Amino acid sequence: MPQSLNMGLEKDINQKRFRNEWQKAMINLTYTHNWMTERFKSILDRFDLTAQQFNILRILRGAGEPLSTLQIRERMLDKMSDTSRIVDRLILKKMVRKSTCAHDKRLVDVVITDAGKLVLEKIDQLNNEMDSIISGLSTEEAAELNRLLDKMREPGLN
Repeated sequence: MPQSLNMGLEKDINQKRFRNEWQKAMINLTYTHNWMTERFKSILDRFDLTAQQFNILRILRGAGEPLSTLQIRERMLDKMSDTSRIVDRLILKKMVRKSTCAHDKRLVDVVITDAGKLVLEKIDQLNNEMDSIISGLSTEEAAELNRLLDKMREPGLN
């Protein structure tokens, strides 16, 4: 685990006390999210991709068939994103292409191109580097963290 996290949240953000453990947990989640996002961003920057663009490319590769922007948006991690605009940026990078849907002329199909697949293959080779972002956790600790985060999002808890 990075040294700064071993020192504790209080020291990292120069905070002496928290109102209660729930406040500390919320601040810790926000702080850790930003910390992880910056590390992940540094990997994607090498490929001139944003996390949202990366997510769309992975969705399209995994689908194996054309998807509409609405279908992509349903599968995205960031539901608030402007999927159409992100797709348009990927078109400019020649990583995806759009075409009119064969069975509904009102819809647009989006598919990943060979260039997009190639970029993902290169990123796939960095899986160990991406995993190292949280390598300070044992497999059991990672499983417990996943359980707690899933529980936090359960209906009725928010």
